[in-house]
Amino acid sequence: MKVPLLDLTRQYKSIKNEIDQAISKVLNHSLFILGPEVKSFEEKIAKYCGTKYAIGVASGTDALLLSLRAIGVGQGDEVIVPSFTFYATAGVVTRLGGTPVFVDNDPFTYNIDPELIEKKITKKTKAIIPVHLFGQCVDMDAIMEIARKHNLKVIEDAAQAISAEYKKRKAGSLGDLGCFSFFPSKNLGGAGDGGMVITNDADLAEKIGLLRKLGAQPKYFHRVIGYNSRLDTLQAAILEVKLKYLDGWSTKRREHAEVYNQAFKDLDVVLPKEEKSSYHIYNQYTIALENRDGLKEHLKKNEIRFDVYYPLPMHLQECYKDLGYKIGDLPVSEKCSKEVISLPIYPELTKEEQTFVIDKVREFMKK
Repeated sequence: MKVPLLDLTRQYKSIKNEIDQAISKVLNHSLFILGPEVKSFEEKIAKYCGTKYAIGVASGTDALLLSLRAIGVGQGDEVIVPSFTFYATAGVVTRLGGTPVFVDNDPFTYNIDPELIEKKITKKTKAIIPVHLFGQCVDMDAIMEIARKHNLKVIEDAAQAISAEYKKRKAGSLGDLGCFSFFPSKNLGGAGDGGMVITNDADLAEKIGLLRKLGAQPKYFHRVIGYNSRLDTLQAAILEVKLKYLDGWSTKRREHAEVYNQAFKDLDVVLPKEEKSSYHIYNQYTIALENRDGLKEHLKKNEIRFDVYYPLPMHLQECYKDLGYKIGDLPVSEKCSKEVISLPIYPELTKEEQTFVIDKVREFMKK
């Protein structure tokens, strides 16, 4: 049996008529840039997340970049980020002339360890970017306490966590700014790139709205150096349809995760740890084991797709070698990168497929 890591065609087919109608509507009115669907989707996201403002941008990476610009990060500034994360979290800091300061992660949630942050703060520190990795929120009370103490801004990288919650509050709504990605593989994914910034700060919302349209207000009169980073109307139309189903899809992911948890609880693997304060939506279902490479080969042989998020932590990436980090500096991130593997968990995964995955994982672990 072939089991894909993700099958977007199944999702599309389940809501095909609604998606096709939404696309057709945009094609007929032809307002492809910042059309009415963008404003409508922004309003629905703000309401869903419990914030005053939502600003659609071109990607999750741009959401982070524009957020950093809005709070004034620039040459010489430092921003605290996890090392065990996707490149964009750190890359946007560097693109603005800042320096990412890498912090190790918790070995069970994979999120940044708040207890390690404070000793990394210097006079140059401007912000903290906690990443809600794999769909579970960071301990945001601890992050916000540190930020308030040191007068720092907090930008939540919630690219993998829309609909996740921390103490009954939505991911992205807990810091000064929250950033989402609508990359197709995300739990709320478009038909291409897309992103969103949410905030309760009117000034920051205005700055991001200005930055996303080339810094121009009015048209052709450029107040600041901006970006061409607008959420496409077509993407907004598709995403607005999908938003209605998001909570149900998150529930299915959680159900699949619980099936895996029960099936693997007697194995010598590290299972995802869901904190009591969190509502984990399992954008990825990630386990860890010493012989990760052996399991990879076993899954390949049985045509089960998987992925490794992430095989090399940021502090050891070649593009950051000038920062002077070395092997052993962030031991938890380094260990996780050698042991983690993510299994299929999308909402449309069938019982038969999941049972097959479970059987093959258990078969390998019992050798």
